[in-house]
Amino acid sequence: MRYGEQTSLRESFAIQVRVIHALLMREIITRYGRQNLGFLWLFIEPLLFTALIVAMWQFFRADRLSTLNIMAFTVTGYPLAMMWRNASNRAIGAIAANQSLLYHRNVRVLDTIFARVLLEIAGATIAQIAIMGVMIATGLIDMPNDMFYMLCAWILMAVFAFGLGLIICSIAFYFDAFGKIWGTLSFVMLPLSGAFFFVHTLPETARNIMLTLPMVHGTEMLRHGYFGSSVTTYESIGYIILADLVMLFIGLLAVQSFSKGVEPL
Repeated sequence: MRYGEQTSLRESFAIQVRVIHALLMREIITRYGRQNLGFLWLFIEPLLFTALIVAMWQFFRADRLSTLNIMAFTVTGYPLAMMWRNASNRAIGAIAANQSLLYHRNVRVLDTIFARVLLEIAGATIAQIAIMGVMIATGLIDMPNDMFYMLCAWILMAVFAFGLGLIICSIAFYFDAFGKIWGTLSFVMLPLSGAFFFVHTLPETARNIMLTLPMVHGTEMLRHGYFGSSVTTYESIGYIILADLVMLFIGLLAVQSFSKGVEPL
């Protein structure tokens, strides 16, 4: 193809795939290839947290009050919450880390954010499958009641993580201090994500407030898929889809707005 020629849709798609692949490889090398625990931390962190929760569960002898498998409860909540938290945190530094690459005419700001968020989602997904697979194989937890329903919940929350990443990155671009504040704020939001409770156990007023948060619906949906009818959940698939679309729309508009001042002409 000669310089100046118009590319077809197929050629443009192929170029886009190569750009994302290159950015992903760069992110993998810089993040996992040069850190002590590297990729293993994706598996170690949720396992350590699960062990801590199980220890507390046994210490307070809560197993005498409930037959709930606390391991299954933990791995169907905490990793999902960490996916959107880590994705949004990593999106903040996407532009600064790839500033020099923006001089390539095929690399855009959105590509750098997408690559980072995609890596977080892929890593969290692999870790979740591996951890649950090992726990099922060793008899620590039972097989999920509806794996397809769990998959749908995970995909919807992955889209949520991408939309959130776009919005947080955009805010941090205009207000640099927000990038540091969000790390703490997102950690504070973990208890509000539904990772540590069933919505059904809350008083009605608190329940209605919690159900305004999209991530609570995602957690409830994932647990519904695992536990089935043995637990009462309050997820709304329509609400999650609507939240995902709204966040994607706002995030894409925001990124498009500030990209013009970042990408070289």
